[in-house]
Amino acid sequence: MENGLLICLFILLCFLVGIIAFILGVIYRKKIGEKKIGSAEELADKIVKDANDKLEEAKLSFNLAEKKVAEANEKLESANNKAFSIIGNAETDKKEILLDAKEEAIKIKNKAEEEVISLKNRLEDEINQQKFNIQQRESYLLQKEQLLEAKSKELDQKECEINKKLEDIALKDMDLDKIIEQQNLTLQEISNLTKEQAKQIILDNIRSETSIDASKIIKEIEAKTKIEAEKKINNILMNAMQRCNIDHVAESIVSIVELPNEDLKGKIIGREGRNIRLFESITGVDLIIDDTPGAIVLSAFDPVRREIARMSLEKLVTDGRIHPARIEEVVNNSKQEIEKLILEEGESAIYETGVQGLHVELIKLLGKMKFRNSYGQNVLKHSIEVCNLCGLIAGELNLEIAVAKRAGLLHDIGKAVGHEIEGSHASVGAMLAKKYDESDIIVNAIESHHGDVEQKNIIASIVQIADAVSAARPGARRETLESYVKRLENLEKISDSFVGVEKSFAVHAGRELRIIVIPDIIDDAALPLLARDIAKKIEEELEYPGQIKVNIIRETRSIE
Repeated sequence: MENGLLICLFILLCFLVGIIAFILGVIYRKKIGEKKIGSAEELADKIVKDANDKLEEAKLSFNLAEKKVAEANEKLESANNKAFSIIGNAETDKKEILLDAKEEAIKIKNKAEEEVISLKNRLEDEINQQKFNIQQRESYLLQKEQLLEAKSKELDQKECEINKKLEDIALKDMDLDKIIEQQNLTLQEISNLTKEQAKQIILDNIRSETSIDASKIIKEIEAKTKIEAEKKINNILMNAMQRCNIDHVAESIVSIVELPNEDLKGKIIGREGRNIRLFESITGVDLIIDDTPGAIVLSAFDPVRREIARMSLEKLVTDGRIHPARIEEVVNNSKQEIEKLILEEGESAIYETGVQGLHVELIKLLGKMKFRNSYGQNVLKHSIEVCNLCGLIAGELNLEIAVAKRAGLLHDIGKAVGHEIEGSHASVGAMLAKKYDESDIIVNAIESHHGDVEQKNIIASIVQIADAVSAARPGARRETLESYVKRLENLEKISDSFVGVEKSFAVHAGRELRIIVIPDIIDDAALPLLARDIAKKIEEELEYPGQIKVNIIRETRSIE
């Protein structure tokens, strides 16, 4: 019972608490609603006040607009009055203008009628004159036609006569052919030789009789032309060579980097060889680190790469900080410096020679030639010397000096390109010159300066001569022993291939070829022809600097 009373009291208490909470909530919501209603009333009063103010402003603007409309109506009335007056004046002016225009039109019509009448009369006169001329031409043509008919009759008669004469000639030719055939048969019976055999014997006799005279004439002409040509050529070349003096042998490219101490070799190699591998992969150059004290050898086919590697390695050695990041930075800086140096060298060569208007890429290729050698001779210095020689020779011959110098400077431009383009340096240089809009004269001079193609102008011949002069100066070039011996063997092999040659010797470093012939096979008259044939074959099959003298010796001995 007590538990039941407690439960009832608890339920009653909860019910009372709920009623009190509900009443409090209603009171709170009422207060909030009263606050919202008050604020809404204030906002409505404010909106009404603003609307009244705007209504008054609208009334004022409406009154102003009515005033402006009244003023506009007044102005419109005055404008209408002015327009009516202007229209009246315009009507009067219009009538006057129409009268003047009618009078002017009548005058123009009368004038045009007069001009038409005069033009008509003039045309009638010209037509009559043309009719008269046509009648005269018709009569002249009739006379010509009559003369042509008469001449055609004469030609027909002459043609008949000529045909008769041709028939007579043909009959006579047939008779002559028969007579000649009979004579040939008679001669064959007498000599026991066929026609072809007799012809061959006659040709052999004529050839044997004329070969001696021909060789004598050739020898005399060659002697005279050699004397005259040597005088002129020597004068031109001597003047050119005296005025153009340049270092002959190129400075040797240093491929060895000196080290201040041996400890740097270990730094260059790096931990497990990472520094040297990175350096070689970036530069494309092999580093040879051996027992040589205080030095590292750089080995690469491309001289530009070798120069970049040398410069980079010297900077790293001087700095002392040698690690992969530093190696990449130094090599990139060296590449930029070399590219700048290449452009400067090309511009310097242009300034020195005075050749203008070259493409930028050709200037860069000229700068690359600074780092290339050919037989120990620097290619850029050689090109500058050839350029100056071409200009001097062209000046002596009264030719275009600028064109000759341009061709001489660019003649070895193909040597600046590596193995990425196939072909000889002459053909590659011609292709590059054509690509960068050089003239056909320059392209042919570059392509033909070694005789690979035909020379189409005298500038090409001058470039070939200047190139040979520059290469043939004492000390200008040096050959390897293997190529030197091979060239001498080829000279002797060519001379030994001719019939009648007993022995041949290449002397004076390959500048002279002495040939001993068999006197029973080769006579004195055949010596000039044999020398010419050997020289021609050497020109066709070999490449050589300068000139080669072919000296043939024929000796007869009588011992008793």
